[in-house]
Amino acid sequence: MTDARGGAAPVSFLKGHGTENDFVIVPDPDGRLDLSAAEVARLCDRRAGIGGDGLLRVVRSAAHPDAAAMAGEAEWFMDYRNSDGSVAEMCGNGVRVFARYLQRARLAETGDLAIATRAGVRGVHIAKDADDGTPGDITVRMGRAVLPGGAVTVDVGGRTWPAVHVNMGNPHAVAFVRSLDEAGDLLRAPAVTPAEAYPTGTNVEFVVDRGPHHVALRVHERGSGETRSCGTGACAVMVAAARRDGHDPVGAGRPVTYTVDVPGGRLLITERADGEIEMTGPAVIVAEGVIDPAWFAARTA
Repeated sequence: MTDARGGAAPVSFLKGHGTENDFVIVPDPDGRLDLSAAEVARLCDRRAGIGGDGLLRVVRSAAHPDAAAMAGEAEWFMDYRNSDGSVAEMCGNGVRVFARYLQRARLAETGDLAIATRAGVRGVHIAKDADDGTPGDITVRMGRAVLPGGAVTVDVGGRTWPAVHVNMGNPHAVAFVRSLDEAGDLLRAPAVTPAEAYPTGTNVEFVVDRGPHHVALRVHERGSGETRSCGTGACAVMVAAARRDGHDPVGAGRPVTYTVDVPGGRLLITERADGEIEMTGPAVIVAEGVIDPAWFAARTA
């Protein structure tokens, strides 16, 4: 990890999670840090690093080439990386945690704000804290779901299920199963066919019903493995379940809401009559500190 002058420098970080989907947060407002994929992976290492499902670099949109065109709409850009260091287009839980950091740092207030991502600008609403001081939930406008169509299947341990191809700015294969145990240990990515449907890989969700408009999931996130929650995955699951159940909010002219349980908590997902998906859930900052440059230099060497 280097600064703009190429030398090692102490770097501040925070740790946060949204329904236990956890992230290393690195404030870098002026875009001076050069984080390689290997360095991100080291920081996200749960035994030898800080540990996280991914990394959120907080950069002003105007200071990052991937976001400069969005600077007029959103001051802040979420430079999101998976835990293996690979770049991802979008992370729904990450956006909520990113917004919570901006609020904590007094870079954003309760109410509405916009955050730039590689999947476009996302509108966010930070609710007021509860009377007991519990931080208010955060709602993210996740954009419209795209259903490319075509037959897709998911395979685990020789068992195969049909899946629904849903794109939420990043790709998903959603499979409905009888029991979440059927997904196996999810240590490795499930096989998805045809491979050309997902040229850059995909997130895979296994889903069971809990009741009317209520589902639960397990997820293997591309580049991260099984995680305790996936915001875009919860949205993809909601859309797949709604279509399976005969709901089309745009066609019907009225919104549909599903409760989506994830291993780390619960999210509320609404598809509005205009097709926009909204996700509401908690976001928590749990720690902050400074990365030791000597440790990082030694790890890099």
